[in-house]
Amino acid sequence: MLRPPPPTTIPAPARPELPRHIGIIMDGNGRWAKRRHLPRVAGHRAGVRAIRRVMEACDDAGVHILTLYAFSTENWQRPRGEVSSLMRLFEETMDSEVEELDAKGVQLRVIGDRAKLSPRLRHKVDACEALTAHNGGNILNVAINYGGRSELVEAIRELASSGVDLRTLDEATFSAALYTAGLPDPDLIIRTAGELRVSNFLLWQGAYAELHVTETLWPDFGPSDLNAALGDFSSRRRTFGQVAEPAGTAIATPLG
Repeated sequence: MLRPPPPTTIPAPARPELPRHIGIIMDGNGRWAKRRHLPRVAGHRAGVRAIRRVMEACDDAGVHILTLYAFSTENWQRPRGEVSSLMRLFEETMDSEVEELDAKGVQLRVIGDRAKLSPRLRHKVDACEALTAHNGGNILNVAINYGGRSELVEAIRELASSGVDLRTLDEATFSAALYTAGLPDPDLIIRTAGELRVSNFLLWQGAYAELHVTETLWPDFGPSDLNAALGDFSSRRRTFGQVAEPAGTAIATPLG
């Protein structure tokens, strides 16, 4: 299971109430194009433009780790022409954006099964990761040919083949075998375009992530939408399975 270079540093959020890591399920490109009587690829190109906007908004807000769900393992079932256009768009975007990402101190990491990608795209992924591997200001994970279930299966296979005794496997060891090894789990997962499902995205890592769903289509998503998601996140009380006691409430103890 090929993984991106490990993070150089783990950038902390600007304030403790902010999420350390945001994942975004970028949905709605096709609907955006359809509403404008445009081909679906026009929606995907508009979606790429939204990425820069959202990255800058995250940085301005003080959140420095972002994972974007760009192409799932299930997306291969789309029409061949659309898939080919998406792959070309990935290549074009890496060519046009990587130098600026490097100049801004962003580490670009691609997560997912690279075996099904073309040799040309794999080469570009490798080159972009190598160029930005030293950066520690911001981390951008782009999930291409990614599926949470396949990630878990491949991690287990790799651990077993490396001689790890699965009977004694613990969560820390398992997490270290995933594509996101070394990164904090996402605290917040945003889904655009109103669908109420996680669609095989970061199934292990997102176990305790707060979910924020917006009706905004991904190409229209911008700073105000991000700020709304951050406001929603900061308003929630995260208990991680514990009982949240109201402020000032004394905890009764049994009499001895």
